[in-house]
Amino acid sequence: MEHRHTAIVTGANQGIGAAVARALAAQGVAVLITYLRYAPAPDPQVPDEYFRARESGADDVVAAIVESGGRAHAVEADLADVSAPAMLFDTAERVFGPVDVLVNNASGWVQDTFLANEVDQFGRVQRAVTPQTFDAQFAVDARAGAVLIAEFARRHLARGGNWGRIVGMTSGGPDGFPGEVSYGAAKAALNNYTLSAAAELAPHGVTANMVKPGVTDTGWVNDAVRERFPVAMPEEVAPVVAFLCSDAAARVTGNIILLR
Repeated sequence: MEHRHTAIVTGANQGIGAAVARALAAQGVAVLITYLRYAPAPDPQVPDEYFRARESGADDVVAAIVESGGRAHAVEADLADVSAPAMLFDTAERVFGPVDVLVNNASGWVQDTFLANEVDQFGRVQRAVTPQTFDAQFAVDARAGAVLIAEFARRHLARGGNWGRIVGMTSGGPDGFPGEVSYGAAKAALNNYTLSAAAELAPHGVTANMVKPGVTDTGWVNDAVRERFPVAMPEEVAPVVAFLCSDAAARVTGNIILLR
């Protein structure tokens, strides 16, 4: 399958990122998948599936795309490393060509709170806000997201590009995210960076939007969560991201799109 565009999708070895990578590839986009294998802190209220997914590589995602006639390549990278964004763009350009689609999906998710609670309303482990929980979250969701956008913009402008798509994944909102306070704050920062990019890069043919899914089962959803919220699957979120990365979404920019 010939490809017209090249995408970087972060955190795409599982969950929403993997579904987005597959959806973009089905549209003829060559996809550089980034991922980081790690073992989250144990939590008896989180299904084992979540831990298996977090510790997995991206070989299965790449294989599924290639078997369907698409193009994909995977790179393991820690987005908390400030050298990672440039390395990822260099790799994508070497393997596929200039990057004109960026999906900021990866998260350094930690669940922290200002309270003394050791578990949340669903029985999941919580921890207090500390410099460590702040750094883990902001390094990936805010700083890496911003620097990836900056790297995208720099290279786009240098080559005189006139078409580009940036999409970020968000959660929480402007009124905070009780029980996941650093997560919500880091996502709020990414919202702001992305909407700034929408305004600054519009004259250069780049759109930039955020997608805010509802509760989506990427392996972490337990029975207590299911009893309280409607739960989506990653495959229900991915088509929205794929649309925003298409020619059809040329007039859609500067939005935070809420999915129910």
